[in-house]
Amino acid sequence: MRRIRLYFAPNVELEFTDRDIALRQIEEIAEKGTAFPVIIYGPEGCGKTALLRQAAEILDSYGYKTLFVSPLEGKLDRALWFSPSIKDIVLQVLRTFNEPLSNLVRIAFEIEALLEKKFRRPKIALILDDLFQAVGLENAEKYVKTLLNIIEYPLEPYENIVILVSSSEGITRDRISRHNWARMYIMWNMSREGFQELYEKLPDSQQSFDNVWRWTGGNPRILRELYVAKWNIEEVLDRDIIRKRNLERFVASLSKEERNILYESVHNPDYLWKNLAEPQVQKLFQKLIELNLIIEIWDRKQYLWIDTPPPECDPELGIGKYLAWQTPLHKEGVRIILERQC
Repeated sequence: MRRIRLYFAPNVELEFTDRDIALRQIEEIAEKGTAFPVIIYGPEGCGKTALLRQAAEILDSYGYKTLFVSPLEGKLDRALWFSPSIKDIVLQVLRTFNEPLSNLVRIAFEIEALLEKKFRRPKIALILDDLFQAVGLENAEKYVKTLLNIIEYPLEPYENIVILVSSSEGITRDRISRHNWARMYIMWNMSREGFQELYEKLPDSQQSFDNVWRWTGGNPRILRELYVAKWNIEEVLDRDIIRKRNLERFVASLSKEERNILYESVHNPDYLWKNLAEPQVQKLFQKLIELNLIIEIWDRKQYLWIDTPPPECDPELGIGKYLAWQTPLHKEGVRIILERQC
């Protein structure tokens, strides 16, 4: 299987690395198709987009008419990838839109419908990256039902179909899980071994890997931010965690009791889970989910995961049995603001 090359940083492209278990899972999906839309949910920057781009390559090699759409990308050539065999159909649909970048989800659905009509019993793969953030979280359920209808009520018979969707939004997980319209899988940051393999491919990887692992917890996007910032951890922590999520304002809005709960959760994220019966804990828990600071990981059965689940407990990385901070820097950013505002 050809591993694609991906943009990592200015003047740096790296080959898709590790994730062997996830790639075997994608191959199994290619062989069987999907009876429901498959939604891959996980921390921001854990590598979902990279996996979906590699999945598009795999599905194309299995004979699928494959369309990959990433609506949040700023350039059309990065936001849209398709099998060479469907180029004419894609260009036909694109010509009907004056602003294709702002209409990529509609374009994807129109291309999918044409594939059903123009090919006899085709194998179709539709891959939508960060769909819910693009269409609005309030529309998540509607779009999942639309994707299910594509599978269950095709315009014309198909041989097989695969629909893959990625999401970093914790609140959509709860909304979608209320219905039997999709299959949800969790994806975590990279394993230490795979992450070290990625790190060692960097042109300048002279920073101590142990430090990089403690800072990132295996998150490729945080690694990229550190690399671009010339390994300035304070800059990345301030710009990409504290300021981006308005942690100063968030912590300032909390009551004294909520701050105490949050402080306990910095040291042990499971503190929230074990005290969810308390109304203030429930409220704080929801805020942390909405801010994409923590993630639920309570069940580590392999069939619920894409690739490898995280360890059951790693306090240094902010991982508990039931909950985890998305990366160690998310935990550290909250700790810094709590101490600054005490």
